[in-house]
Amino acid sequence: MNTALKIKPLAEALECIGDWQAAGEQIVFTNGVFDIVHLGHIDYLEKAREKGDRLVLGLNTDASVRRLGKGSNRPVVAEAARARMVAAFQFVDAVILFDEDTPEALIEAVKPDILVKGDDYSVQTIVGADFVLSRGGRVETIPLVKGYSTTALIQKIKESF
Repeated sequence: MNTALKIKPLAEALECIGDWQAAGEQIVFTNGVFDIVHLGHIDYLEKAREKGDRLVLGLNTDASVRRLGKGSNRPVVAEAARARMVAAFQFVDAVILFDEDTPEALIEAVKPDILVKGDDYSVQTIVGADFVLSRGGRVETIPLVKGYSTTALIQKIKESF
């Protein structure tokens, strides 16, 4: 399978999501930067997919990452490459790039059955949680693998060279 086909513009993704939901499949949504993919990302996404039948991933564009305040040199990996890497995971069914500061509008468009974030968030602080809950959906957090973060990995690389 050409994994690049999983990277979809919003309108096309919504058609796929509608088909999946019509077939009775539960849609899980998560979002993030996924810069310098590591074990923590893989574990998190794999566990997110286990919560439902399809995993839709909202991926921050490069411009939105810069606005998040992660540093002037972030992201390290450009959005096209980040999108292709996460699309290559068998447990990711669709990747949608978003340029807004938060994924709220994307969540409202996707209408997921389950919204997932890492346990560094509480349900009260997860963007889109109120919307998903108001529609009868679930909002869940997933334990993060300790010792893995892109920021820590970048720091380790800097210290090594």
